[in-house]
Amino acid sequence: MTVYQLTEETAWCPGCGNPMIRRAVQQALNELGLPPEQVVMVAGIGQAAKMPQYIEMNSFTGLHGRSLPAAIGIKLANTELTVIAQSGDGDNYGEGGNHFISAIRRNIDIAHFVHDNQVYGLTKGQASPTTAQGQITSVQSGGVKAMPFHPLAMALVTGAGFVARGFSGDHEQLVTIMKAALQFKGYALVDILQPCVVWNKINTFQWYKKRVQPLDDNHDTSNWDFAFAAARQWGEVIPTGILYQVEKPTYDEQYGFITGSAPLAARELAPQQAEPLLQRFY
Repeated sequence: MTVYQLTEETAWCPGCGNPMIRRAVQQALNELGLPPEQVVMVAGIGQAAKMPQYIEMNSFTGLHGRSLPAAIGIKLANTELTVIAQSGDGDNYGEGGNHFISAIRRNIDIAHFVHDNQVYGLTKGQASPTTAQGQITSVQSGGVKAMPFHPLAMALVTGAGFVARGFSGDHEQLVTIMKAALQFKGYALVDILQPCVVWNKINTFQWYKKRVQPLDDNHDTSNWDFAFAAARQWGEVIPTGILYQVEKPTYDEQYGFITGSAPLAARELAPQQAEPLLQRFY
């Protein structure tokens, strides 16, 4: 039964990877049978951040680079919810870079889907953190001078327990990765490679198709060294799949008061209980 319906119209360009990612999200949620009232998708600003508008589900859209703080707040207020934070590479690795690192270090129990097209697609094609050094863009006419950011490597060295790379053109694998991320207990990063047909003429669908190479299903996902090597591999071969998957204590598990007898959002407010504490400041 299809519970998470797709809306009919989108503002995405024909050939963009976002519609394929949207269908993967929809299928993953439907196959897991997660009750719609228990799932929330949070986004920031950008082309990828329009996703919550195109799937009928609970959602929140915040500021540019601020999808993770909102997602974390929602999750900690009600730990019974399944929370998905998703946006683009600029939103999550640029403006939201510090939130990205903090969410990993705290091991917040959310699934984080990043649409990575190596460019800012909404704001006319300037370089994003993942744009290749030397690549010419609409703004960097002399080529990008900064070295590219490696999100999967950063996630691993910062302590993430679930690190994966998907490709919008491999629907079956992407659905499998998303389902695993949604079921994982802790912070789960899925970096999703996708083309931007208007502003990125280098990393096209054909470019990815020639290079992405799914990992063997039998590889050891607890092998951190292997995962780190695969995370850093970029060029003629780009490994895709679940690179690393090891559960660790989550943030709310380490602070028992967050869950307690009931989620924070379900507890009765009793402001008068704070009165003795406030008296100390008078």
